[in-house]
Amino acid sequence: MVTVGFHASHEQLRPSDALAAVRHATAAGFQAAMCSDHLAPWSARQGESGFAWSWLGAALEATDVSFGVVSAPGQRYHPVIAAQAIATLGEMYPGRFWAALGSGENVNEHVTGDRWPDKPTRDARLLECVEVMRALLAGEEVTHDGLIRVDRARLWSLPEQMPALVGAAVSAQTAGIVGGWADGLITVNQPLDTLERVIGAFRDGGGDGKPVYVQVHVSWAPDEDTALAIAHDQWRSNVFSSELAWNLAFPEQFDAAAEHVTPDAVREPVLVSADLDQHVEWLSAIAALGVDGLYLHHVGQRQDEFVDAFAEHVLPHLTGNGMSTGAERNAS
Repeated sequence: MVTVGFHASHEQLRPSDALAAVRHATAAGFQAAMCSDHLAPWSARQGESGFAWSWLGAALEATDVSFGVVSAPGQRYHPVIAAQAIATLGEMYPGRFWAALGSGENVNEHVTGDRWPDKPTRDARLLECVEVMRALLAGEEVTHDGLIRVDRARLWSLPEQMPALVGAAVSAQTAGIVGGWADGLITVNQPLDTLERVIGAFRDGGGDGKPVYVQVHVSWAPDEDTALAIAHDQWRSNVFSSELAWNLAFPEQFDAAAEHVTPDAVREPVLVSADLDQHVEWLSAIAALGVDGLYLHHVGQRQDEFVDAFAEHVLPHLTGNGMSTGAERNAS
């Protein structure tokens, strides 16, 4: 069964607005939710960045669906603290919480004052964090001395059901590594052939049989010009290669880099259309790759109109491919 979830973007929405949006979305029929975990937005125009972990407690309490978060242990978060946060939410909301772990971006991590490592070092640090966090979540006392250091740490409040530790990856190379340690994969929409390679690398790397989730950036409005204007205003700072996005340190640098990005250039990372049937077609093609969950991120800052339109016109078509609507789930 494929799940259609709502993505709450902390970079773009005040925490209170994000909570209202996710309540609206899940009441309308979105079956799950996930959120970002940023200290800074990608652009000054986005203008927000609430603390994901305290927000998640409120969001889980306010709804009855599962939630995920994409986070980066190792620098801004010591892995012991990250594991404690995961354990607490897992204990309070059994079976409803998962955490995706990635190697991070400098825009969020530079605040510690530590040197921003190169990608191989960040990947190695993430693997150490995963090892430490799994041991802590299993109730073990952990001491570790490597790229991260841990001194006799133990978690005292543990969940009865272990939350899934999902791996975040954009490239096929990283997805292959993730397949060896993660309980699932979270990636983003890309050209279908690229996305197929990413998913294939994850499965070939050890992830066969594990769930695959895709965060899909979309922009919809009743007319095409408005849909494109929303995407260009809010997401033109996210058209760059991962190498650049990982390493810039400030939202103002992203804005400077995006100064000459044209509206049409945003159509690659964002599915832009006023035609809801076109969105059905795009999303169905992604689901057909064997994806277990689609998490839809409308890149605008106003969510209600998007939620209502997709709940009425898009989700029912996708549910015909094996998904249940919110009403059906609540009736079962």
